[in-house]
Amino acid sequence: MKFLVDAQLPPGLVKWLNDQGHDSQHVDYCGLNGANDITIWNYAISAQAIILTKDEDFAERTARTPSGPTIVWLRLGNATNRVLFAWLEPRWGAIEELLASNNRLIEVR
Repeated sequence: MKFLVDAQLPPGLVKWLNDQGHDSQHVDYCGLNGANDITIWNYAISAQAIILTKDEDFAERTARTPSGPTIVWLRLGNATNRVLFAWLEPRWGAIEELLASNNRLIEVR
């Protein structure tokens, strides 16, 4: 799977995703630093990437739009990288299963 990691998430998440066998990039490193949501949304469509985000706006856009990129919405407050990875790792298998089932919006709590 191919992921686009949104700005509120650390660039280190790209390495973690790559270590899980996925292709990923951070918005800061693909010319989207400071880009608005629609620009990131359109980039993800053209790149056929799943947006990994903490931004509720992407979830709301998915609910209003019949097509677009898949969104993985991480519902975790501010956290250190260590806490983020410790929180995400046990949930990752279920996230991959939901992605394989073609869910367009995956809300992770």
